[in-house]
This record gives sequence, structure tokens and C-alpha cells, in this order.
Amino acid sequence: MAPSHKAITVPAMKIAYGVMGYGRGHASRVTAVLPALMRDHEVTVFAGGEAYDFLATRFPTVRIPTLGYVYGRHDGRQLGYSLLATLRNNIPLLTELATETGSFRYVVEAFRRLQIELVISDSEAWTLRAGQRLGLPRIGFDHIGVLAWCRQQLPPELWLAGQRDALAYRALMGVPERLLVSSFYPAPPKSANTRVIGPVLRESVQYAQPQDHGHLLVYLNRGTRQYQPHIHAALRTLNRPVIIYGAGHTGTEGNVEFRPIDGTAFVRDLSQCHAVMATSGNQLISEALHLGKPILALPEDAFEQQLNAWMVERMDVGARAGLTSLKGDDIQRFLDLHGHYCANLASIPPEPPDTAAEILRGYIRELRGTRSRPPLKPIGRLARLLV
Repeated sequence: MAPSHKAITVPAMKIAYGVMGYGRGHASRVTAVLPALMRDHEVTVFAGGEAYDFLATRFPTVRIPTLGYVYGRHDGRQLGYSLLATLRNNIPLLTELATETGSFRYVVEAFRRLQIELVISDSEAWTLRAGQRLGLPRIGFDHIGVLAWCRQQLPPELWLAGQRDALAYRALMGVPERLLVSSFYPAPPKSANTRVIGPVLRESVQYAQPQDHGHLLVYLNRGTRQYQPHIHAALRTLNRPVIIYGAGHTGTEGNVEFRPIDGTAFVRDLSQCHAVMATSGNQLISEALHLGKPILALPEDAFEQQLNAWMVERMDVGARAGLTSLKGDDIQRFLDLHGHYCANLASIPPEPPDTAAEILRGYIRELRGTRSRPPLKPIGRLARLLV
């Protein structure tokens, strides 16, 4: 009689999953792994901003503050990221984080009330820092960690900004005990406690069947500010239908159709589009490449988006153009190379769908019963965050 093999069961842990609230990409990545983790553990999401709105109807979620960009005017248009306004807007929250007061205390008290035992964070500082203060083991899982925890060959024009953002990221997030980085481009890790995997996709994207219905899909993550007359004029020159998400209104003008944000409809239109034009967030680029869709990346004034757009161009699976200077000719040149980009996309190997969840499960087993490194004293952290 053959011996029986029983599945190894691991006692459930109470886990806090912190999610950066700016944009929807972080929340989309979380939805790809959270259902699998919740089969084994009791997970509470901590999120603010758009991530809270996206996740709170589906998972147990606590609202927390979120850092974000503030936009000003660029050449008379409401497009540009304002460094001064962004710093001014975020300093009060950063001060609370660094001095362990206000919102930081709120998160610590929530952890104690919920008896949290381990923290996972997608670019979310409050949960990582609260976990460290309480001595909880921490896992960092995001794309932005590619700046701090991986070796990269940056173009000269992005090198200085890359060093700056990597330092700021490490100062803000600390150094979790385990690190998992998702990247659509190659990024060798710097240390043994870091693993790099390919794109992490929500289930609806994994199982979507790519088709080509001829339309250009456009997504702008701050469309009410970014969808300006020059972009509309450029799209109207095209001899093909255009579907836009994120412009802040609905309706049809000539070949351009404006649709409301809807996750199910967006995945359908993404899987059926001819190509994508979008601000260059990692998650949408990853989803487009998985579905074999060339992308015209329009980076915001932020290093990560600039790097993502540069990588799209370097991999020769799309092109990049200026968000504030886009013309119809830029879009048409991109579309004229559609066949070339598709051939290159076909050579990219797919990431196994359960890779991220399995690695996170392994990390959770390894960290059970361990303690995190002692944190800096509050005044020392304030100096590191604000210098």
C-alpha cells in the first residue's frame, strides 16, 4: 500500500498588507496575490487614496494617509508635476512618520488592535515603519524597489535622478527582511534577500484572450489634468477609433470615445485593442506587454515613469513621447511600426501566474516567529527623511 502524503499546513498568521494609494497600479498588483494569501492567512489591507477606493469593497481595508504628487501648470497647461507643491503637501505627513506621531501612531494602534504578526508592503511606508517599531517581520513587494535593490544601467540623463530616488526610497521605506521586486525588464538583484520576478498580473488579465479590434486604447492616470486640447487634437487626426479611460468624462467626439473607469471593461478593451497609449506606470505596461500590445509611453515628470518609458523604447516593444508636447505625427509613427513591435513582443517569455504568491508564502514561513531590526530613534529618522 503506497504511503499517504498529507499537505503541510501552516498556522494562519495575522498580516497587514500596506498599499501605496497613488494611482491604481499598486492596487492592481495586490489583487493578483491577495486572494491566494487570504486562503492561508488573515490579511487586512492598509491603504489610502485611489487604492483604498479600489480595494475596500473587496477586502478588509483600513484607510491610512498616502503620499502623492501635486500638479501645477506647465506652459500654461495643467499638466506638470510641481516639486515645490508636492514637498509642501507631503511634509506634514512625513513629519508625523519621522517623529512617530499622528497618523503613525494611528497605524501602530491599529496593528496592536488587530494583533498583526507580519507586514507586507507595496511601496507603503506607514505599515513598514509601524511594523519595525513593533518588531514585526516585514516583506517589501513592489516595482519601485527596482531603484533601490537592483543593479541597473541607467541612461546618462536619468542617472542623477535615479540615485536621488533610490536614496529617498530607502530612507522612507527602511530595509525589510525580505524583498520581492516585480519588473517587466531585466533587473539583477544586489543581495541574497532580494528576488526579482516578471510582471504580476491580475487574474482577469492572465486569462484574457488577445484580439485586435483596431482601436487605440488610451489611459491617463491623471486624465482630468493631463487630457489637454493638444492631446485631443492629436488623437482626432488618427484614422482609427480611440477609446479613452481616465479623462474624467464620458461621451463621443468623432473617432474618440470617452469611457468611465471600470476594471472589467478596461481589461476587455485592453485585450481587444490594436495598441496602447498611456502614462508609463509599471502595471499597465506589464499588462499590455503580456497581451502582446505595443505601447506608446507618455511618462509623467517622475523618475520611475521616465525609466519605464525608456525601457519600453530600449526593449523595442513600443515608443515614448512627451506628455506635454504630443502631436498626431508622434502617434502615427508609433502605429506605423506596429508589426515590428509585435514581433519583438512575441519573444518575451511569460511569467508563471502563481510565482509571486508562492514566493510570498515562502517568505512568510521563513519569517514566522522572527523579529525585525530595531528602528532608528524618531529624531534620527526625521533627519534621514528630510535631508
